[in-house]
Amino acid sequence: MTARTLAVVTAGLSQPSSTRLLADRLADATRAALGPDTVVEVIELRDTAVDVTNNLLTGFPGPSLKEVVDTVTRADGLIAVTPVFTASYSGLFKSFFDVLDKDALEGKPVLLAATGGTERHSLVLDFALRPLFAYLRAHPVATGVYAASSDWGSVSATGALQRRVERAAGELAELVKAAPEKAVTDELTSLPFEQLLAAEGLN
Repeated sequence: MTARTLAVVTAGLSQPSSTRLLADRLADATRAALGPDTVVEVIELRDTAVDVTNNLLTGFPGPSLKEVVDTVTRADGLIAVTPVFTASYSGLFKSFFDVLDKDALEGKPVLLAATGGTERHSLVLDFALRPLFAYLRAHPVATGVYAASSDWGSVSATGALQRRVERAAGELAELVKAAPEKAVTDELTSLPFEQLLAAEGLN
């Protein structure tokens, strides 16, 4: 059996950010539930912003963005974490998932999480993130994780957040374990025909 792979997409803009901190906690808890041989790939969307914009304008990813997209597409499980902007996910977060192929996340186990200033924004999980990933035909776990600023402010609050993290991570691990292993595909045959033509300068 090959090692399971876990892609972690975090859309925090500052460095360091509470979004990345939450993403790391979720990744560590999921890896602990899956086993030490789990391969974790963390993707900071702030590093892909220019490439994502170029992809939206041209229709094709550059080499570095293609590598990121392939990492997400091939992963056995996905953790997606966004800060809340104007009561929804960030524009960068949405733009990244806009450039994925419409079938890229079909059936993929996903843990959804978000960070924000107050508890009032926690409904973003159910009213913004879940509809997006339902459209992409992914398989979100039942427990989403939202972390407000107050969740980092005391031992009791941090402990409550960690319990939510571990519950969601356990659910993601169970879905990943239950999924059949993916067959190895030829990289060239998996590319869209238009992209092959563009690479050869024939379009």
